[in-house]
Amino acid sequence: MNHLIQQIIDNPIPSAIVVGNLVIIESLLSVDNAAVLATMVMDLPEKQRDRALKYGIFGAYLFRGLAMLFASFLITIWWLKPIGGLYLLYLVFSWWKEKRAKGEKEEEENIDKGQNWLYKATVGAIGPFWATVALVELMDMAFSIDNIFAAVAFTDNILLVCLGVFIGILAMRFVAQAFVKLMTKFTFLETAAYVVIGILGLKLSLSIYEHYFPHSPVTEFLESSKADVLTSILTVGIFLVPILTSLLLNFPKRTPEAEIEK
Repeated sequence: MNHLIQQIIDNPIPSAIVVGNLVIIESLLSVDNAAVLATMVMDLPEKQRDRALKYGIFGAYLFRGLAMLFASFLITIWWLKPIGGLYLLYLVFSWWKEKRAKGEKEEEENIDKGQNWLYKATVGAIGPFWATVALVELMDMAFSIDNIFAAVAFTDNILLVCLGVFIGILAMRFVAQAFVKLMTKFTFLETAAYVVIGILGLKLSLSIYEHYFPHSPVTEFLESSKADVLTSILTVGIFLVPILTSLLLNFPKRTPEAEIEK
């Protein structure tokens, strides 16, 4: 533990960049996650919707905490990293496949929870409300795994991972509306987020090479703090550069609402 703290003290700026990236990733992914959870409760009576989402928030904190404990094992067990990397790449592929299937159609995302195995197995015994809550908690658990895999790809310092994820959760709860507004104006941020997830998935997958060729120059670079800093700078650029070019040159194009406000 002491050497992890000393690592942060010796490299304050890179550590701050890593934490900042984790906060951004956690917040942007949580916006998308919140939209998915919102669709799950829409068929409930209005009074029950807020209750179901509040239970979801509690579940988010619980599963993020458990996921951070899992992250401590993820960092020490080498073969979990490439599995996590392949999982992140699978998420990117699934998103791309779904986006391609939709094409240019502006369709509202609609999740048929009635087809979910957990909902079907529990709705008869505990009713629609608690079956929905159980499904929300299951999705929270899945989202926690996604975010933790992404976080571990940034750094092996578990303290930075926990700090970044925890701040990200707090930020998401307090500035959720700002992030929703930002992603409404700059719809390309969703694509940027998945590009970052793909990069992080690739970085985790390369741990296979690091394990079998521990003394190669490539491995030494991948395990160095320089690689963490470059990854952080690259991910910041993927988010920041398109926003700047969109504001200055309207490329990528902003939504009509953003144009009016400008």
